[in-house]
Amino acid sequence: MGIPTAVTQPTLRITARVLPGKKIQIQLPPNSVVGEEVDVFVVLSSPPQVEQPNILEFIETARKRYAKRPAEDIEEQIRAERDTWDN
Repeated sequence: MGIPTAVTQPTLRITARVLPGKKIQIQLPPNSVVGEEVDVFVVLSSPPQVEQPNILEFIETARKRYAKRPAEDIEEQIRAERDTWDN
């Protein structure tokens, strides 16, 4: 069993712009072989902006969705559910 060796593959770095439709177009150098399969890696220059949920907005939405109920109503619902466990 031999020691693994690193294989160096020829690489080419090309900077491209994102076009309408979120597409890119690249032009390979003249010595490229037509029909040859290549691997393409896309590294974004800046991380995509992901909207972070606002916890205060989440809480407010939950409060509106679940209107305030008297504690007695909630206790009665829990009691009724527990009663079904015994039967």
